[in-house]
Amino acid sequence: MSNFFRDIIESLKGIEQDYTSMKLRRAIVLLAIPMVIEMIMESLFALADIYFVSQLGAEATATVGITESLMTIIYSIGMGLAMATTGLVSRRIGEKHEKDAANTAVQAIILGIVLSIPFFIAGTFYSKQILNLMGSSDGVINDGNKYSAILIGSNAIIMLLFINNAIFRSAGDAMVPMIVMIVANLINIVLDPCLIFGWGPFPEMGLTGAAVATCIGRSIGVIMQIFMLTRKHRRIYINLKSVILDLKIILKLLGLSAGGIGQFLISTTSWVFLYRIMTEFGDHVVAGYTIAIRLLIFSLLPAWGLSNAASTLVGQNLGAKHPERAERSAWMISYVNMAFLSVVGIVFYAGSGYFVPLFTSDPLIIEIGIECLKILSFGYLFYGLGMVMSQSFNGAGDTFTPTIINFICFWLIEIPLAYLLALYLNMGAKGVFLSVVIAESLLGLFAFLIFKRGKWKLREI
Repeated sequence: MSNFFRDIIESLKGIEQDYTSMKLRRAIVLLAIPMVIEMIMESLFALADIYFVSQLGAEATATVGITESLMTIIYSIGMGLAMATTGLVSRRIGEKHEKDAANTAVQAIILGIVLSIPFFIAGTFYSKQILNLMGSSDGVINDGNKYSAILIGSNAIIMLLFINNAIFRSAGDAMVPMIVMIVANLINIVLDPCLIFGWGPFPEMGLTGAAVATCIGRSIGVIMQIFMLTRKHRRIYINLKSVILDLKIILKLLGLSAGGIGQFLISTTSWVFLYRIMTEFGDHVVAGYTIAIRLLIFSLLPAWGLSNAASTLVGQNLGAKHPERAERSAWMISYVNMAFLSVVGIVFYAGSGYFVPLFTSDPLIIEIGIECLKILSFGYLFYGLGMVMSQSFNGAGDTFTPTIINFICFWLIEIPLAYLLALYLNMGAKGVFLSVVIAESLLGLFAFLIFKRGKWKLREI
């Protein structure tokens, strides 16, 4: 036990390590601890926003939920690029080619900035039209369009946040992303009530203030990342001479990220469709669903941190020609993740009547939120399995397999099932909740069966 606590302390010091040769359990602890803390901070980010915004009423909460469903498209691109970056950078680090890893990092940053431009234009100039397409109420469109415009328009910040953190994680430096997320989230949590309610010298901006607080927090996080990437003593070091366009690497990143973007775009656009179905039942139902989803995200993001550790270990060990070690790392992390989320699922089911009222006093919103959270809790075991298997594929550079699995589970099963249950069979919002659990559970099972076949170990990138 003393060794375990020693490893925790060492993981928080941010010392660079060779994760391809040390004991596997120790490698998992050293990588996972800062990654889990990073994701806990990201989950607090989501909870802080909805906690303060929910005090503005159902329309404001619905605006956050609908905008977040649209932002998931941007997240999917950022995460897809981050995934490709993880695959390439971790493989180069495993091969001990650190200059090539740094060059790959530069190309990923350039690509992220370029891909953010269309979303900047759409968010800045067409936020009202986008909300209208989502079936939003007039109140959401008129009062919430500035919130949507700011968040969608500033998407480059999100892209860079994802990509830069992936660069550090891939190099085995999980400490920097953790520190970045702690600082960014603390700034957001402090600024949220100040700008929403006009505390102290700050202007009362309402819902728009939540978007401004988020942008400021994330922007400072990106500035910190860039500063750390330009420090000579780090494994990944970038300077002005490094900023040279390399089309060969850009194309390789695009090829890998196409699968990553595809798998996340498929899964996240399914949330857009689900929100579109939910708008048929009114702002209160959307608000209750939004609160439950934010609580779900809060519980899943720490588990996603464990999954990121699996991705890095798989990539680095394949680069070092240790495929069996790569596989063992994935299985070990999946067992821990499933155990953790099973406990969380039980807690959320039993405590749903306590958690949801923390965010609203509206009885209708509370009723919907509790029902949603209870139903979603039944899928936690499979959530834990599916995310580790998917990230292990991605770390191996096999982004195609999770994309196909996502397509089957989300577009061929979840969306049609949600429509059938909610609208055709008149189950209402409950039908949407059930479709999520069924689709996510099938995803975990499919990923498990394909991962066992082991073909991912043979992939070269």
